Amino acid sequence: MASTGHTGPSAAPARAVVIGGGIGGLTAALALHLRGWQVTVLERARGLEPVGAGISLAPNAQRALDVVGLGAEIRSLAAWEGDGELLTPRGRRLSRADPDLAARRFGGSLVLLHRATLIGLLAGRLPAGAVRTSSDARLIDSGDPADPARPARVGTAAGDLEAELVVGADGIRSAVRGTLFPEHPGTAYSGFTTWRVLVPPLDRPFAQHETWGPGQLWGTHPFADGTLYAYAAALAPAGQRAPDGDERAELLRRFGSWHHPVPAILDAVVPAQVLRHDVHHIARPLPAFHRGRVALLGDAAHAMAPTLGQGGNQAIEDAVVLAHHTAPGAPPDLPGYTRARQARTTRIARRAMTVSRVNMTRSRSAIALRNTAIRAAGALGPAVLLRGMDGIADWRPPQPRPYVAQGERR
Repeated sequence: MASTGHTGPSAAPARAVVIGGGIGGLTAALALHLRGWQVTVLERARGLEPVGAGISLAPNAQRALDVVGLGAEIRSLAAWEGDGELLTPRGRRLSRADPDLAARRFGGSLVLLHRATLIGLLAGRLPAGAVRTSSDARLIDSGDPADPARPARVGTAAGDLEAELVVGADGIRSAVRGTLFPEHPGTAYSGFTTWRVLVPPLDRPFAQHETWGPGQLWGTHPFADGTLYAYAAALAPAGQRAPDGDERAELLRRFGSWHHPVPAILDAVVPAQVLRHDVHHIARPLPAFHRGRVALLGDAAHAMAPTLGQGGNQAIEDAVVLAHHTAPGAPPDLPGYTRARQARTTRIARRAMTVSRVNMTRSRSAIALRNTAIRAAGALGPAVLLRGMDGIADWRPPQPRPYVAQGERR
């Protein structure tokens, strides 16, 4: 039977408040609920409308989602990684992905699905009323885990909430992080901006791919229903936007001459549906991922560049590890949570920034050297190119079995 977070049969459930209704916050809420916590999620947006069109879930995140009982359902709904290619803007192949080899190496395959699908699945497993949208929240008191009479306190327009645990899952511009660590400089601009689009299936076939050009990249992947998810990135000054807000025109200017299917996708894009966001990351790690009765997770704790596809994956990992560090009749072991997560996420965030500098360099000599090295590594066998995800995609959660809701039997 899973731990419940109770002191006894008649004790009230421990209370947890999650600030932020994104993927990390909802995964934490579900994991804590399954551990017996009374959970409230406060999301300041009017609805659970995730930013970003798609998310790729590597085997490490899928195993974390197995712990909260969603892994199998997600794998049934998602698109599985197929044969992919790394290309130049003219379509010359640098390397080919071997999904079967990757699955054997990391214990599973990469899957892709719409963020809204994942958000809906997570929210749908929570008790009715657990998620409160249009709820702007602020951390008033981080509480004292050594003093049962001093819970954490969160302020909302509807009144203050007290909790034995507060989870700051409020994203890159986390107000909770700023309250806990006011001396920390926060996030820094990574030097590049990103675009995301969704378009209907194309008539002409293509292989899923990522393409690296001077100072910019493009990737195209299909969802299970055939809808195409495409993303792009480019070095650019922070805050720069397309004239008149026409980001489709900006994408055409930058990528319109690239290989198929890039021009066809841009032809199908609805201008108003192009998402653009500058990429910020936490360059200087936080001193801890907790203070008092408050824990940070996801971008609030370790915002990272998207170049390894691990931002959302690491938030999911955080959530189940945090729940693992809760025990019945005792304050959550938040120092243990920090120890379990900080070094790992810091290492991955640094690797993601290193990769971004390599795959979006503008230097012609560096591009020639990089491409030569990739082709040479590919000639030695596809396993060589997979080494960059060793220690990341093969991660396994600390708890051996999936959580079950309080009162359920295994």
